[in-house]
Amino acid sequence: MNDAIRKVVMPKWGLSMATGKITEWIAAEGDEIASGDELADIDTDKIAGSLESADEGVLRRIVANVGEDVPVGGTIALIAPADVPESDIDEAARLAREELDSGAVEEVAGPVTGTVEVEGRTLAYATLGDGEEHVVLVHGYGGDKNSWLFVQEPLSEHRTVHALDLPGHGESVKDVGDGSLDTLAGAVLGFLEAKGIARAHLVGHSLGGAVVTAAAAREPGRVASLTLVAPAGFGSEINAEYLRGFASASSRRELKPHLTALFADSSQVTRQLADDLMKYKRLDGVDKALNTLLGTLLDGDRPGIDAAPLLSTVEVPVAVVWGRADAVLPPANASGLGEVAFVDDAGHMVHMEQPGAVVSAVGRVAGDGG
Repeated sequence: MNDAIRKVVMPKWGLSMATGKITEWIAAEGDEIASGDELADIDTDKIAGSLESADEGVLRRIVANVGEDVPVGGTIALIAPADVPESDIDEAARLAREELDSGAVEEVAGPVTGTVEVEGRTLAYATLGDGEEHVVLVHGYGGDKNSWLFVQEPLSEHRTVHALDLPGHGESVKDVGDGSLDTLAGAVLGFLEAKGIARAHLVGHSLGGAVVTAAAAREPGRVASLTLVAPAGFGSEINAEYLRGFASASSRRELKPHLTALFADSSQVTRQLADDLMKYKRLDGVDKALNTLLGTLLDGDRPGIDAAPLLSTVEVPVAVVWGRADAVLPPANASGLGEVAFVDDAGHMVHMEQPGAVVSAVGRVAGDGG
């Protein structure tokens, strides 16, 4: 195949993803494509998302059809410069289509999972990529490492990217100790130590944003940059009703209405999402962990964390990303944070609804290209 032709393949968004279905082609054949442009909407058994281009050129050929189940790693489109002969595109498309029809698609390696011990607590993580620089992704309250699916893959093109489960979450131990910001920051720093990572770019969402800020303030030499995604601990507005509702919900029916506060697009709140969260909430120790962390996040109906003084001591590059439709931590909280990238069509889970905005922000402070 002509080396100038770049394959667009079905991504692997998470450990369990085996196939994806294209629900809409956003780009059309003949379109000029830049890196980061949205190409297609893809539905999986867990979540729907938009695939962004890792290459630039012209979308010369769409190989996979709308509604078609495509195995992870299968070629769904071809991008190439305009001067690549049409005959070369025809041949590459024929081979790609034959591969899809035969089912003989080379498997794409997903994240490598593992655990580390930090101060007597077992922490789970998933790692993707093998670049020299390291990025650590830290989720928010009630989240886990899988919430970074759409961010981890593009960032891993040039870096080694670790998605961490904080204590009390995901596959990590459910013991959160006193649930303090210092304890959670210690978990992140302990992860770096256990993995032998001298310095990393830290990315934190919501509670995770306050956690990585505290980690950077505590051990500045270990942190190369900060990317804060709708971070807790800034401003005076917080949706206490959502937080308490999430913590107390004991059924999918109780939980699902609260989850609509997370997204600008309520269709993101699927039955599968609610079911997965209820499975997590029913694990031994989760109820205690969530309620302990509520005491960190809330002071009555007001924020219980003030991370602004900690950030003022941090001298590394900092990027802030906030969804304009955030109904959990409203974007008005960003007023004291200087330059902020406000993202349209995104709620609190901006890294899931508009992941390209987060990838771009990390690139700005970490240095594009790794």
